[in-house]
Amino acid sequence: KQWYQRRVAITAGNEYKSYLRVTMASLDERIKNIKSDLESRHPGQIEFMQAVEEVLVSLKPLFESSGEEDYLGSFSVIAEPERVIKFRVQYPEFGKNGKVELKTTTGYRVQFNSALGPYKGGLRFHPTVSESIIKFLGFEQIFKNALTNLPIGGGKGGCVFDPKGKSESEIRMLCENFMKGLYRHIGPNLDVPAGDIGVGGREIGYLYGEYVRLRGQPDQGVLTGKSIDFGGSLLRPEATGYGLVYITLQALKNFSSYRYLPKDKAEKVSKKLFKGLRVVISGSGNVAQFAAEKVLELGGIVCSLSDSAGSLVSEAGFTRAQIDKVFELKNVKRGRLSELSNESGLAYHAGKAVWDIKIKCDVALPCATQNEIKIDGAQNLAGNGCWCVSEGANMPTTNEAVDFLKTKVDIYIPAKAANAGGVATSALEMAQNSARLFWTSEEVDEKLKGIMNNIFDTAYSVAKQFNRPWDLQFGANAAGFLKVYKAYKQMGYLKF
Repeated sequence: KQWYQRRVAITAGNEYKSYLRVTMASLDERIKNIKSDLESRHPGQIEFMQAVEEVLVSLKPLFESSGEEDYLGSFSVIAEPERVIKFRVQYPEFGKNGKVELKTTTGYRVQFNSALGPYKGGLRFHPTVSESIIKFLGFEQIFKNALTNLPIGGGKGGCVFDPKGKSESEIRMLCENFMKGLYRHIGPNLDVPAGDIGVGGREIGYLYGEYVRLRGQPDQGVLTGKSIDFGGSLLRPEATGYGLVYITLQALKNFSSYRYLPKDKAEKVSKKLFKGLRVVISGSGNVAQFAAEKVLELGGIVCSLSDSAGSLVSEAGFTRAQIDKVFELKNVKRGRLSELSNESGLAYHAGKAVWDIKIKCDVALPCATQNEIKIDGAQNLAGNGCWCVSEGANMPTTNEAVDFLKTKVDIYIPAKAANAGGVATSALEMAQNSARLFWTSEEVDEKLKGIMNNIFDTAYSVAKQFNRPWDLQFGANAAGFLKVYKAYKQMGYLKF
């Protein structure tokens, strides 16, 4: 009898293992098919498919535990944009000889997902803009906006245009003509664009002015990132950089799932926080500038900044006066970091990214652009002592580099969580516009801190629920995905 019971148990166990192998194989096959299907509908769109793959592969633990919920089936619905708008934009270009040439370029707005509210996401003016890049940014925006717990959907837009070297008049007329193609498709309860690379407060002002002329009436809620003189919010320029540091600070306070940092150092992190930590930052735009400012304020050592021409490094750390010079150089003079190469204690590395330079560091804040950290840069970071990476730019790390970093650093906070401060404060601007209110800097800052703290807590909590407490990438992706999935399900979008 005992022998028989033992044989039944062994047989059942083997059958269950066989069932699991078949189930896992079929899951892998479904994931592969979904990716293949999306690639066939969006051919040649490398950046978009990279963003899709990053989320799709990271969510495998969620798909494995789905039970009666068809999470994987719904992914293909969420990964398809609700609407893609593409339009012609014309603008004059003034030559040095006084000759004016009419230029034609392409404008985009991808209204990706409205499950949680009006489409929300920035506008990018850059020569690398393409439908693929706008889709990848819009796709990331879905989950980023969901993590804020505010009622905003995901969208993104932009124009193939290089603002560098252009006159004020050329930029103004480009903005006006871009808005002529966009204004029919946006509104405070439909789609609310904001700024991104190449689109700051100046450009938002020109865009809003043209929108008012076309509509014949003011409607401040249609754009965010406006000047405080006509409906903008305090702290909006600072929000992404400050938010990046706030969520990293929350991680330093509460993360306890260390695997690589020596125990004696890990135990001190929650007490010292940023004090004495060496922080490498890439970029020198709004995000990098205000992240550097906040790191200094919290006692950290800022070791680097960069622009497209090279990197500026300080082994001893930038002083507050040097950071102020970067602010003036980039925001007033619109110059290059190379102009500060003669500053005491600063070394300029022409043509090199921060990640190509050996800098001893604890924390890395990539704030420049997508795919700036490749595998070599990730290896360089790990080899120079980095144990925390928090992404300030959108998808700044290649998928290969992310996989490597997760085996070497303890804290990796993906962009959709770490750089959500900008869109969160944009949503706060929308709220102020709707209620005809104007909050103080202290009020906005307190709300921003609360939102960023909650994003970390949510991502960490979800990661723990799935027994992956070290995996904040999974925690952030799963938390954002589940919020959109539940909304879609209740709205009937996932039923025949």
